[in-house]
Amino acid sequence: MIPIVLASLLIASALGCGTPPIQPLTSRVVNGEDAKPHSWPWQISLQYEKDGEWRHTCGGTLIAANWVMTAAHCINVFVGKHNLLEDEVGSKAIFPEKIVVHEKWNSLLVALGNDIALIKLSEPVTLSDHVQLACIPPAETVLSNLYPCYITGWGRLYTGGPIADNLQQALMPVADHATCSQPDWWGFIVRTNMVCAGGDGIVAGCNGDSGGPLNCQNAQGVWEVHGIASFVSGLGCNFEKKPTVFTRVSAFNGWIDQVKNPQNPNYIIRL
Repeated sequence: MIPIVLASLLIASALGCGTPPIQPLTSRVVNGEDAKPHSWPWQISLQYEKDGEWRHTCGGTLIAANWVMTAAHCINVFVGKHNLLEDEVGSKAIFPEKIVVHEKWNSLLVALGNDIALIKLSEPVTLSDHVQLACIPPAETVLSNLYPCYITGWGRLYTGGPIADNLQQALMPVADHATCSQPDWWGFIVRTNMVCAGGDGIVAGCNGDSGGPLNCQNAQGVWEVHGIASFVSGLGCNFEKKPTVFTRVSAFNGWIDQVKNPQNPNYIIRL
């Protein structure tokens, strides 16, 4: 069983989405920085057990009190952390009830897309100042080139480097499809149900960030999760013109709704 750890039992004043009680720092630090603790309260750490220890493997996003959204290639979970090494006060373990992987996901052909999965929790989480829900953008929303977004996660700090102890954040502007699909960028590999961010050769997602969110603030000041970190270049995490590729969440609104409220499901369910 894979536990989900929640980091606070303080009830928040507002139980909406995308408006964290602890506002994130939105600085333009080039190489990323420690996030303000619990300022991305929908960020999830997916972990696995080895030799009696829980170890971070992927990120994820809390989209409902009992649902976590992540990448299809990340099938393990832990919720609401900031520092992976500390036993944070108020943490609670919750186990998943089931994992639903997109039926068109192919682990051998990542570039086909559909790298999305939902994890149903065995019990609803208690929302708090440290645990909040993410907002999903309206269906088929497509961000403009260079739209400012933030990647968050505990992934490797650089190619082959260690994973972060504290949750990291970094400004990663969107590279629109016209840019990202250029031959010297990702070319035909990038599909319209994906979104690219970064590509400057300095800031990028890395191993351990997979499944985590691409956070983008809308005109009303609400944070929406527009991407699920999917893959980076095999040449390295920070390679110029090879931005991090995310599953575009707004291409899967209908699938998400049907999984959460199934009528005639046709999904892979892993118990």
